[in-house]
Amino acid sequence: MIRKLLIGFALVLVIGFAVYRHYHHAKAPLEAAYIGGRQVTLWSTVAQVREPVAVMNFGDRVDVLGRFEDQVKVRTTAGVVGWIDQDQLLTADFWRQAQELESETAKMPIEARGHTRVLTNLHIDPARDAARIRQLDKNVPVDLYERRAVDVPFAKGVAIADTGDGSPPAARKEDWWLVRAHVPTPSNDGLTISGWLLGRFVDLNVPEPLPDYASAAGMRIVSWFELNDVIGESGAVRPQYLVLATRGAEGQPCDFTLLRVFTWGKQNQRYETAFVESNLCGKLPLTLTAGRGVGGDATFSFEDWSKGKAEVRTYHMHQTIVRLERASHSEPAKREHGHR
Repeated sequence: MIRKLLIGFALVLVIGFAVYRHYHHAKAPLEAAYIGGRQVTLWSTVAQVREPVAVMNFGDRVDVLGRFEDQVKVRTTAGVVGWIDQDQLLTADFWRQAQELESETAKMPIEARGHTRVLTNLHIDPARDAARIRQLDKNVPVDLYERRAVDVPFAKGVAIADTGDGSPPAARKEDWWLVRAHVPTPSNDGLTISGWLLGRFVDLNVPEPLPDYASAAGMRIVSWFELNDVIGESGAVRPQYLVLATRGAEGQPCDFTLLRVFTWGKQNQRYETAFVESNLCGKLPLTLTAGRGVGGDATFSFEDWSKGKAEVRTYHMHQTIVRLERASHSEPAKREHGHR
């Protein structure tokens, strides 16, 4: 009997000591943070001889327990403690901004689709020195929402040409796009991340044969839309397209300067230009009501700034005939962005 009491007492002491250590010696976190790399290893120590203790994925939450030079001691939600490079962490405030940007793009119309041309960085703002949300691999699918023409910063150590009149030289501009990237993951959980990236790092997924038509006309496609469908040869369904484009280099003040409507010609069995509008200063987004069913009427509209103020231009398409339905002046729509 005495032996059972002693064993029970010892067991109570062990449990009590464990509870005491948990509640009185567990270190309180300094702050919360989130994993910023695609896959990051947590290490047992900062020493050269170390062992991996866990593998974390982008967006996983951790508690920051301490720092040593450029290394950060963190604790996972599962209670695993390890060390990680400071560059692999995103602060809680930065993560909140990134999530707000993701929520914002979810409400916006998609203007174009494409994929990353090269390894590139996704930024929280449209600027080269803006904080990076995530690095994207080549060929990552992206939806494009909004374009901004941003000044290219002057390179350090490079002489700036004298304008001759004492005025500052005009900065060269480059295109940045707000995008939502569809990032592949091992679990295929449909991870999407929104942010800004340089337009030249994106190849648009323009359907054939529109790129050939654009090249022949010396124009650069910015966006495209399917207006309706028609029945082609052998009963094949052919979409008819609205194409928004521009000419010249990137960084222009207008999102697009011309539009083309391409319809399917049954007699020649190829696409033909049914409507042309040039000398525009169009601004995205474009509002489209696509035709329902085969050959249905379509309507589209956008803001034109070619006369120095916002003019909403609305077009209507019936069969292969496109006409400007109305042009009315209005106050430009204000699009609220938390990260400019």
